[in-house]
Formats: sequence, C-alpha cells, structure tokens
Amino acid sequence: MTKVTERGMIFNAPMVRAILDGRKTQTRRIMKPQPEVCPRGGHWWSSNVFKTMLHVEEEMQNGKGGWGGLAGDACPFGTVGDRIWVRETFASGLSTKSTLAYRATHKREDLEDGFYDTIKWTPSIHMPRWASRITLEITDVRVERLNDISDTDANAEGVLADALSPARYVFGSLWQSIYGADNPQSWQANPWVWVIEFKRIEGDGHATD
Repeated sequence: MTKVTERGMIFNAPMVRAILDGRKTQTRRIMKPQPEVCPRGGHWWSSNVFKTMLHVEEEMQNGKGGWGGLAGDACPFGTVGDRIWVRETFASGLSTKSTLAYRATHKREDLEDGFYDTIKWTPSIHMPRWASRITLEITDVRVERLNDISDTDANAEGVLADALSPARYVFGSLWQSIYGADNPQSWQANPWVWVIEFKRIEGDGHATD
C-alpha cells in the first residue's frame, strides 16, 4: 500500500473559514525561485526535485496549453493525491469544555467563562500535526502567472465577490493587502505561482473543534 505524503501549509483566518464553508478549493503560492527567461524562448525554472532546469511552457505546462506536464512532480507543496494539513492560529489546554481553540472560528461562548480573555494564541507556523483539524487532498497542480487568474478561479480561492466587485478584482486586492504593492511578489509584478487545487477530507483532521 502506497504511503500518502502529507505536508503542513499555513492559511490565515479568512481562508480557514472559506475552506470550512466549502468556498475555497484552490490556493496560490509563489514559485521560488521565479522562472527566468529562457534563451530559446519561454521560461525555465530551477527544480530542486529534478536537479535541473525545467522549461515552463514545454515541460511544466505541457507545451500546448494543457496541464499534463511535470508541474505536480516538481511542486514543493505536493502532487495529486498528496495531502495538506492546515496550519492555523490555535490554543490548547484551555478548559474541560474545549481543550483546543482555533482563532478563525472559536467564539467567546465556545469556552468557559473567563478563558477567552486569557488565551495565549500559538502562531500557525508553530502548529503541530496533532492539533490540525483540517486535512486537504490535492486534486490538481499547475503553474501560471498570477494575473492570469479567472473570475471562476478567484471564486475558488474563497473570495467574496459581488456585482460591483468581480472576484478577480477582489482577489487582486486581497493579494496586495498580504504581499504589498512594490515587491517581486506583488500583484503588479505578476509573479509565477503554483496553483494547487484540493478537496477537504471530511473527518480526517487529527483534532476536532
């Protein structure tokens, strides 16, 4: 039986809520290092997995607009079938009513009187596997430029859009609020990103909320 590979990934509170609500089924992560212009055209990228340069358009994007290339095998966050356990801000050992609390969703009434105001939250980066309540299974991996996101994919990122603010615009504003405006990771810089699609595995988290 093949062992399933699991990796932890940090999500902020709004995105955790979007996953729990079923609105978020994609995440975009910056490619490091960024692909460079290739002398023969297109772009190439230094892969730690393959220990060589991969041509983005010909090998990672399958050359003809499809997504059957090496993107999944080269992605540091995993390939199709691998799992992601969500790292989020939490607290443990609180009370008999709730031993674990998650900042994204726990409310004052979820805990015994007085506990909420004294919580010492643990940053998401320090969350251990046993405390994670959300497990995701990767269903697709591809690479693209950040600005190529469609309204459909922006909705799958979990943003809340309306008739006056298309999903793509809302996503761009959210990205800028996280990464800033004047750096290589900004929306304006249009970096290459990993696009990771996933589904939630119900009841597979190690912790319960």
